[in-house]
Amino acid sequence: MKYNNPVIKGFYPDPSVCKVEDTYYLVCSSFQYFPGVPIFESKDLINWTQMGHCLTRKSQVQLGTVDSSGGVFAPTLRYNKGRFYMTTTNDTTHQNFYVWTDDIYGEWSDPINVDQGGIDPDLYFEDNKAYFMSNGTDDNGVSGVVQCEIEIESGRKLTPSRSIWQGSGGRYLESPHLYKINGRYYLLAAEGGTEYGHMVTYARGDSPSGPFEAYPDNPVLTNRNLGGYELQGVGHSDLIQDHEGNWWLVHLGFRQTGQYLTYHHLGREVFLTPVIFSEDGWFTAGHNGTTLMSFETDRIADTIIQQEKQVFTFENTDWNLDWCYLRHPATEHYLLAPDKIKLIGTEVTLDVPASPTFIGIRQKDFNAVISCEISLASGEAGITLYMDENHHYDLALREHQQGYEVIERLNIGDIKSIEKSIDLSHCSHTTLVIKATPTHYYFYVQLEGTETLLGAAQTKYLSSEVAGGFTGVLIGLYVTGETPESYAEFTHFSCVYS
Repeated sequence: MKYNNPVIKGFYPDPSVCKVEDTYYLVCSSFQYFPGVPIFESKDLINWTQMGHCLTRKSQVQLGTVDSSGGVFAPTLRYNKGRFYMTTTNDTTHQNFYVWTDDIYGEWSDPINVDQGGIDPDLYFEDNKAYFMSNGTDDNGVSGVVQCEIEIESGRKLTPSRSIWQGSGGRYLESPHLYKINGRYYLLAAEGGTEYGHMVTYARGDSPSGPFEAYPDNPVLTNRNLGGYELQGVGHSDLIQDHEGNWWLVHLGFRQTGQYLTYHHLGREVFLTPVIFSEDGWFTAGHNGTTLMSFETDRIADTIIQQEKQVFTFENTDWNLDWCYLRHPATEHYLLAPDKIKLIGTEVTLDVPASPTFIGIRQKDFNAVISCEISLASGEAGITLYMDENHHYDLALREHQQGYEVIERLNIGDIKSIEKSIDLSHCSHTTLVIKATPTHYYFYVQLEGTETLLGAAQTKYLSSEVAGGFTGVLIGLYVTGETPESYAEFTHFSCVYS
């Protein structure tokens, strides 16, 4: 059959995967958003359904003062003796920790800290031992992939942290994962930075602590030389073996906005690439070491159909799964119903690294029509296309001295500009519409059944290349205001992709 990449669309970076019986489970980074570390499940590696989060309580992760693209970095998901473990980094507090659960559909434990620095931590289990790895600097000041043995119940180090591999020569060695395959130990990593030079590299050895011999043809997977190809930034991967014994890489990548337009704003997404082991024990990946937007394969049965959801509404999404908040929300400001929400605003705006009244869903594709009806009591309420506090586009209904108006506001770095406003007189209820293309957003208001264009803005100013950071655009609903009457009701939300 033919499957298409990405297999999970939108801002879901740094995937890590494990298999238990007939089900695959996958987690991703969440940075400053809450709940943290979304969890997906699949039976076939191409159709993924979100079924929870690992970090659902304030006691599990400190996000209150986290800058954009800070907070929860690359997680690793592993299973050992009936228990799931998710290990990750709060990059803002520089703390590696893990949580565990015996029921992946239930709550996870409070964090267990590990006294080893670096980021992108990994857990490997063998012979009643637990090995903890991260990329950083060891106890002797040597940088690289750093490893120690820990007591899994407490996180206490049992051995000194020691650098076991320095990579293949690329910058920003990260994302270490360890596996035992056919009697050998394979150390997988990423190099080149999570951008256009990203790549997957690996080495192998005869013990979990090395020494490790680098694959002679590293990188094993990269799209860094595919100029003019939509899929770029391939790296940060995890190996998984399917039910039939075939091997795959689950990894991140991003789609640029055009053939030669080197901008991406949807974030880093989840891709799937086949792996082949040779008789000498080395493996290759993808099409001549590159990842494609689609693969023809006999590894997945023709009877399996790759599903793609194209319409998102309040009614067909789950507030606890599909939607998220900026940092730790004041939950009393969110009144959520199956077909509508009421948001109560505060003086906190979208322009500061705090927790405004905001609830968002990830933009999953380039072409979309986003609409929502808004009834405003006081203050300002609207739809925001949000990359970070310095880069977001707002289409909003707000009060002014004569009544109400709709505004198109662009926030690009230090420039914050209301491009156009349309007076609604005393009408506090309207429908806002945003139409997205790969290169532009177009902003409309419905007046007497007719869509009136306020203006347009280029998507590239919400891209990682302009804004920086590691996230992607979220479609957010928000309210701001400084009085008790600053609230709004949102109904008939839809986001339709084409």
